[in-house]
Amino acid sequence: MNGVLVAACLAVLLLPACSRAPQPVAHTAPTTVAWVKPDGAVIDPIFAQAKAANKPVFLYWGAVWCPPCNQIKATVFNRPDFIARSQLFVPVYLDGDTPGAQKLGARFKVRGCPTMILFKSDGTELLRLPGEVDAARYMELLSLGLAADSSVRQSLRQVLDSDGSKLSADQWRLLAYYAWDQDEAQLVSSSERTMTLQKLASLCPPAHGDACTRLTLKAISAAARDQRPLPDPERALISVRQILADPAQTRANFDVLISDGVEIVGALTRGGSSERDRLLAQWNDTLDSMGADPGLSSGDRLSATSTKVALARLGHSEKGMVSLPAGLLAKVRKAVAEADKHANNPYERQAVIPAAADLLSEAGLLDESDALLRAELPRAISAYYHMLVLAANAKRRGDHSGSLDWAEQAWNAAQGPATRLQWGSGFVNRLIELTPQDVARIERSAMRVLAEIEAVPETFYERNRRGLERMGQRLLAWSREKGHTEVVARLSGQLSTVCSKLPPLDEARTTCAGLFVTPAGAAKAPL
Repeated sequence: MNGVLVAACLAVLLLPACSRAPQPVAHTAPTTVAWVKPDGAVIDPIFAQAKAANKPVFLYWGAVWCPPCNQIKATVFNRPDFIARSQLFVPVYLDGDTPGAQKLGARFKVRGCPTMILFKSDGTELLRLPGEVDAARYMELLSLGLAADSSVRQSLRQVLDSDGSKLSADQWRLLAYYAWDQDEAQLVSSSERTMTLQKLASLCPPAHGDACTRLTLKAISAAARDQRPLPDPERALISVRQILADPAQTRANFDVLISDGVEIVGALTRGGSSERDRLLAQWNDTLDSMGADPGLSSGDRLSATSTKVALARLGHSEKGMVSLPAGLLAKVRKAVAEADKHANNPYERQAVIPAAADLLSEAGLLDESDALLRAELPRAISAYYHMLVLAANAKRRGDHSGSLDWAEQAWNAAQGPATRLQWGSGFVNRLIELTPQDVARIERSAMRVLAEIEAVPETFYERNRRGLERMGQRLLAWSREKGHTEVVARLSGQLSTVCSKLPPLDEARTTCAGLFVTPAGAAKAPL
């Protein structure tokens, strides 16, 4: 009887719960990207997990101090739509200072930062995303990449093998907006880039107007930067002027018009010609519109004004001797003041303030540049980057002692093994350039750089390797010119201790041993 009563009571108690409609489960939208960081130089398990989950991989290569990286953080990575979209792929963050990052950088052929690559779940590279476009365009290209069935490499091959008529509008768009400047010979060699872009521009179907315009401008830009002849300069000039006359096209290609303006104008027109005057007037009007465009980031608006300054100096061999018009100087000061006032995000300030200071420097306003940088030092994410701009300003004034003091402060403050190596080797190079007679300081600083080197293979890849090789070659040239072979001999002895700790058959040991080797093969560091 008691059991029956208990069962009946339980049934009564459960009735309300059973009769209620199911309650929805609350899902909180992520507020940040869940970046995955490799364990040292080991990244294959991350790709294996991505393949098991059938998710693509988004690889971001950056650095804490890097202004363009901080620009991406401030304008793209913090967007709710990017954060939401990151659920569809495995976001991998490679900071150049983390263990193994330089070796992975060499593996994935990344050099400049930021570099952003989208891979298929099987590890096939799909796309290199351009960090210089605005955030809305970036998100559009990311979406196209995530939905793509074929890689940019396959699309390019299809065009080169046939005529590209079967490519979709999306495939042409991804080709046009591919990060060609960060390709690192993944699609074509640097010597073939201009010719490839010219062919793409010529074969692009007119129906894909925006992509064709972009490819035309990129082809002209590449030829100008590589100092290659244009197949039809007159037609190229007409095309550029047509682009500049179309506000929609100038807005879509603002990054190329800003970054390559000087090279394109210089390649398409002769100094002092009426054609140059007309093109400069049109280009400057476009840059004024960009500088006042609230849809562009503070950094992009500053860059538009920087290009105006560079165009004003086009054709003058001695930049420091050119006096800028008062009206342009007023625009420079206004652009800097606006950027300083409205850049409130710390990542954005890390990108914007050095750019603003550099703009002031390029305009000849060195004292104002210094004042801006000094005021920013206490709150900068990585003040040691700002110190290098201060060092550059001092050098412009001819103040070699001040330049070296700021550069040494920057090295002392730098954080992370790769960054410290870059700042330290750069300081040694600066010493050799500015005070080649200070033998003791040069040797002491170079020994300090070598003393900080970790004797592990990952140290001798990518940016680390390039920085060490440049320092080694500068020291060797200094030794030959000034007769300081005994200094290089002592440095070689110190380096040999590092090299001897590396695995005998590892590529890193060969790199290490070659740091004090002349092109002819002399002065080799012993193993």
